[in-house]
Amino acid sequence: MSKAAIQFFRGVNEPVVPDIRLTRSRDGRTGQATFRFEQPAAIAPETMGDITGMWMVDEEGEMVTREVNGKFVNGTASALEAVYSWKSEQDFERFMRFAQRYADANGLGYSQSQDSDQTEGADNQQA
Repeated sequence: MSKAAIQFFRGVNEPVVPDIRLTRSRDGRTGQATFRFEQPAAIAPETMGDITGMWMVDEEGEMVTREVNGKFVNGTASALEAVYSWKSEQDFERFMRFAQRYADANGLGYSQSQDSDQTEGADNQQA
């Protein structure tokens, strides 16, 4: 079983663990996960190459988003923000399986927002 990982460059795992926030439509069919990486290795000065996407890789395969933006402070890259969107319950369930594997691989926990409408049902998903 391969370890779940996030990559900005194919084959290179990002060591910085992001803050991840989920939002879902009321019917649960659509939604998005916003990933925020503070000082990720992918934007270190010694890293050469353009970031063209964020890959979420695990034993089932990979998911990708091309919606990746840099955040700058005083002209210096300080963070990356990526948004992964889903359009069906199956896509959401697949994302949650990845998220559980990624959390397990990185010793992370899950906490539900005070605004339960945004993450309703997310904590009931089984890996």
